[in-house]
Amino acid sequence: MDVSDLNGRTVLVTGAASGIGKATALACARRGASLVICDVDDARLAETEAEISNLRRAVLARRVDVGSSAEMERFAEEVHRDQGAVDLLVNNAGVGLGGLFLETSLEDWEWIARINLFGVIHGCRFFVPEMVKRGGGGHVVNVASAAAYAPLPAQSAYAATKFAVLGLSETLRAELGASGIGVTAICPGFINTSIVETSRLRGIAADPETHRRAIAFYRRRGYGPERVAQKILKAVQRDRAVAPVSPEAWGMYYGMRLAPGFLRWLNRKLAAKTLASSG
Repeated sequence: MDVSDLNGRTVLVTGAASGIGKATALACARRGASLVICDVDDARLAETEAEISNLRRAVLARRVDVGSSAEMERFAEEVHRDQGAVDLLVNNAGVGLGGLFLETSLEDWEWIARINLFGVIHGCRFFVPEMVKRGGGGHVVNVASAAAYAPLPAQSAYAATKFAVLGLSETLRAELGASGIGVTAICPGFINTSIVETSRLRGIAADPETHRRAIAFYRRRGYGPERVAQKILKAVQRDRAVAPVSPEAWGMYYGMRLAPGFLRWLNRKLAAKTLASSG
């Protein structure tokens, strides 16, 4: 899909109130797209809506919980009634959860799977059929993570949802190719967004000093969501199947292909260190 000029195109971005979602929505608006955006954070979503309007682009903003099939279905019905099929669907909404497997409750698992995995499933289920029906092609972006192929210790629940998003994206790409619809899994890496501050934390990950160091690391890293948004559009332009973004995401991507044994050994060492710290 050509995204160099998005005039006359409609782009839908979930989780658009902040971070990668907001940056992607604004990047598309600057290229001329009309936007459909959603989030559960009403106040910050309104800020994104205002910034898009200031760019003189049409925007429809709604409070939607992507984990709710009923809310997503109603949202899709409104969008399709008023605007028809979208051209670019960006399933970005997601949450973080840090903690060892034995410290993670079933409620935590259900919470993160509902948003990170079923949020993507709902986006595809309720918006892709109209894209196919229209017959004009398009593109689906599912935001996964470098944890989808190279997870670190204390990420079992988060990594599981992102592995699933990556697998879903690869399968959808095969299924939708005949309809002229591309599918890309975006794997950002260590990006300085609010997710590190708002993630649920369990066990050793919930230690205040550990959390403080994690936040400080992401801030020092300084790789912002605006850079990710540009990489997303570049990946769509090139119709990439899997698109690591940051240097460490690329390093882990190739590491798992060229030296998987070494990375698994390193992961075991990190896990042992984490367990020792928790003891």
